[in-house]
Amino acid sequence: MFKKNKWLKIPTGVTALLAVTVSCGLLLSNRSAQTMAPSDDKVGKLKLAEGFQAEHLYSPSENNEGSWVSMTFDDKGRMIASDQYGFLYRLKLPEIGSNEAPQVEKLGIKGDTSKIQMGFSHGLLYAFNSLYVMVNNRSNPKFSNQSGLYRLQDTDHDDQYDKITLLKEMKGEGEHGPHSIILSPDKKSLYVVAGNHTDLPEMDIYRLPKNWGDDNLFPLIKDPRGHANDRHAPGGWIAHTDPDGKKWELISAGYRNPFDIAFNEAGDLFTYDSDMEWDFGTPWYRPTRVCHTTSASEFGWRTGDAKWAPSYPDNMPALMNIGQGSPTNLIYLKDAKFPARYKNTLLAFDWSFGIVHGLHLKPSGSTYSAEHEEFLSGSPLPLTDGAIGPDGALYFLTGGRRLESDLYRVYYKDYKKLPANSALAKAVITPENKLRRELEEFHKGPNAKAIATAWPHLNHPDRFVRYAARLAVENQPVNEWKEKALAETNPQIKIYALLALSRHASSSDKAKLYKALSEINLKNLTEDKQRDLLRTIEVALFRYGQPDATVKAKFISQISPNFPSASPLANRLYSKVLIYLEAPMAVEKTLALLTNNEKFVDVDNETATASSDLILRNPQYGLDIAGMLEKMPPMQQTFYAFVLSSAKSGWNDQLRENYFKWFDKAFSYQGGRSYIGFIDKARNLALNNVPKDKKEFYNKMSGAKKLNTSGNSLTQMYNPKGPGRGWNVEEAVNLVADSLSNRDFEKGKMIYSAVMCNRCHMMGGEGSDVGPDLTQLGNRFSVKDMMEAIILPNKTISDQYASFIYELKDGESVLGRQLNEDASHYFISQNPFDPKMVRKIPKKSVKSVKVSTVSVMLPGLINGLNPEELRDLTAYLMSGGNEKNPIYSAAKNK
Repeated sequence: MFKKNKWLKIPTGVTALLAVTVSCGLLLSNRSAQTMAPSDDKVGKLKLAEGFQAEHLYSPSENNEGSWVSMTFDDKGRMIASDQYGFLYRLKLPEIGSNEAPQVEKLGIKGDTSKIQMGFSHGLLYAFNSLYVMVNNRSNPKFSNQSGLYRLQDTDHDDQYDKITLLKEMKGEGEHGPHSIILSPDKKSLYVVAGNHTDLPEMDIYRLPKNWGDDNLFPLIKDPRGHANDRHAPGGWIAHTDPDGKKWELISAGYRNPFDIAFNEAGDLFTYDSDMEWDFGTPWYRPTRVCHTTSASEFGWRTGDAKWAPSYPDNMPALMNIGQGSPTNLIYLKDAKFPARYKNTLLAFDWSFGIVHGLHLKPSGSTYSAEHEEFLSGSPLPLTDGAIGPDGALYFLTGGRRLESDLYRVYYKDYKKLPANSALAKAVITPENKLRRELEEFHKGPNAKAIATAWPHLNHPDRFVRYAARLAVENQPVNEWKEKALAETNPQIKIYALLALSRHASSSDKAKLYKALSEINLKNLTEDKQRDLLRTIEVALFRYGQPDATVKAKFISQISPNFPSASPLANRLYSKVLIYLEAPMAVEKTLALLTNNEKFVDVDNETATASSDLILRNPQYGLDIAGMLEKMPPMQQTFYAFVLSSAKSGWNDQLRENYFKWFDKAFSYQGGRSYIGFIDKARNLALNNVPKDKKEFYNKMSGAKKLNTSGNSLTQMYNPKGPGRGWNVEEAVNLVADSLSNRDFEKGKMIYSAVMCNRCHMMGGEGSDVGPDLTQLGNRFSVKDMMEAIILPNKTISDQYASFIYELKDGESVLGRQLNEDASHYFISQNPFDPKMVRKIPKKSVKSVKVSTVSVMLPGLINGLNPEELRDLTAYLMSGGNEKNPIYSAAKNK
């Protein structure tokens, strides 16, 4: 029998084997000690833009004050911050460069400080001699106030708040609940933003008319894992209100989960919207993005796979797609004491990957273009909120989800030499911007001048002006412009007039609407106008249903000869409309595009950051990206497969066989967490359209045996039974170190695969050679060493397995494992699941190199295991994958 002291006396060092990064086992080139010195302190881990310096000011979590997620500054220059699940705090901050600590007070409500009176806030704003608090909370014994916008006032002027007023109750809580509040540019009113799990309260004015719908002929499949399945349009929203919260106006909607909003000096509004990471690898995935939030704008979030493409004319595009991440804060730097190059700059905070993205704005027509800069980053650095302080420095918080929380200050080193308002740009209002704003005045309601003014601009070359003109029309009584839309002779103006009518007509208008749409000559339009017409037809068909036989034939003869086109983006619209209309050859043409692997093209979703650059910044999320990039699904094929799942006619045996074999292959790709479930749901929709006596045949052909009973995952040899727990080292060691008798070798082997050890390591000749071979693990290391490496992978990372942060001269950074170098380049691997994918970095572009303090090994791999499963896994690891190892024979001979 193996004794506990036998395991614990073996030398330490297993962390060097298990806590690996990319391409483990490969030797690093020589570097100076100075270059390779790790920075593990709170400031040292930060990568800053050139010329900037950071100070760590305070750690709320170290002082038992929770995890802070929001901040503002009051009229005395003090910071007010909120714990995500607790109190408000007020801080008097030391001057820049001071060694003094902040003075921190818990901010109660005078008269009763024995319990929390206000907190749980995602958004704070000091304005109008008041503290506005956006509470995000489900009522609980600790804090009874529900979600909503509250106003705190000091009525007796003793510097303590004594009055709480609920301005607007909101139904919604959690990370997609109500979020931030900001002051309007004229400092006379407020703007608020909320995520898609927050019901839109009743508004007094709807700039975006509330006749929203899914408007998508794509077969609706809700998230197979249940996320947001009960949420409907308009999704996340932005509203405007007065200081007393009496009058409310909807400004924009169609977001997933925007946390914050910001104005520039021209009075244009921006937000930073989140992605749905479970949609990775699907054609409806939309990356995190910074959006120019114009009046009445719609950004097309819909539940499940019904999200709109950014190219749709009734949907607004992003200012910049950032990439994967979790948006939190957005700041415009007009109040910062930063160099002139930061005029016209937005800072966008990403919680997941610890990056502050800089977007340098440049007027472009009625909107803006942007250049990207990585202004600040760190790993780990879960960014929550930030603000420009009265001293012109940037203050930011980390934390959220009860993580370790810190307060930092970032300032320009030579800030004393900068002129006042150094980052304040002169407002630039282009002619197109001015025109858009004039048209947006008609979004507030009926106006006798609206139609005559807006109509000529329905075909303006500027997309934002064109959109503003259409919404100006839509905000007028439909009877005032319906006949004008139907009678319009300019085909390009007619498209957008009929799009407006499709959104506002009644069922009695169906015949006239369809007739007008069918008369537009598709061939005479440019490719982008063809897409806009197809989208308008789609909206009409979705809202009013199938046309009669005569009109259907006209639609088919109008559309079908142009399909397939040379544009993959247009073909997605063609296929949806023609399959819905049951056009002859629609199934055959669409399936041909699928099997020929037409390229997925969508320029409106191109990102500023490469997915591979994010993998090592946060292993918890990065490994999902790594797996996806290793086996990326073909998104254009997926789109066509989903469209075809609704086709009831147009099939023959060969077409069906080719189609259902695609599903079997699709299960070999790896997307986000919901990818497999989405594919299976589409597969089952398609199976409902085959003859009953053939259903089982096609069910087997399409890969049914590869799925578990839920259809959300592939069948594995073993799924942990649990219940799991958040294992700590001491608990795990005490549990297993002297309890490895009678272990099940085969179960241990299956658990080893189930917790992904075999994705990076070889054991007994099986597995992957990305990481070190673990066959001799039990002969060299102790249970305690092994548990520390698994549970605390960041605690010790051997130089042999370290990854590096390459800070580039253009302000960006690259994180990866160096495989090799020559006189002019570093050769970097960023994907632990695909180490052969190598990125070359020119040495002349690198400013500095430092060691990353984060292991790519995912923490919590064993948290799904119960005690018996953990013992079986431990025995298997210590045996080196050898059933004849003494650890098993000793158990048998006990």
